[in-house]
Amino acid sequence: MPWSPEENNLGLFEVAFWFPGDVEAFGPPFSWFPVFFALMAAFSEAVGGLFWIFGFNTRLTSFFIFCTMLVAVFFQQSNSGTWNMFPDLGFLWLSVFYMVLGSGRFGLDYFIYNHLKI
Repeated sequence: MPWSPEENNLGLFEVAFWFPGDVEAFGPPFSWFPVFFALMAAFSEAVGGLFWIFGFNTRLTSFFIFCTMLVAVFFQQSNSGTWNMFPDLGFLWLSVFYMVLGSGRFGLDYFIYNHLKI
């Protein structure tokens, strides 16, 4: 990453060097595999956000984003005050909305199911 120090040897798709340390501070079970959980959180937010935009696999993606936002609200932001929790809570409730209702008729899920009959 261009903003990371050269000695960290971070590639293009690796999580920033400080993120696994933050995840490890949460304690078990996160401290057992901090790099794995950090990568899963970054993947969930980045790829899940793209899947939301296109309406692809919306309910499953919403579940993963829901889990990520639960951890963000209760482990990361709970000590920072209510105002810092609001963005994460917003995405948490948005993920519940999409988990229940799906992407609707403008998403790729609808197109694939009704037009391609896969």
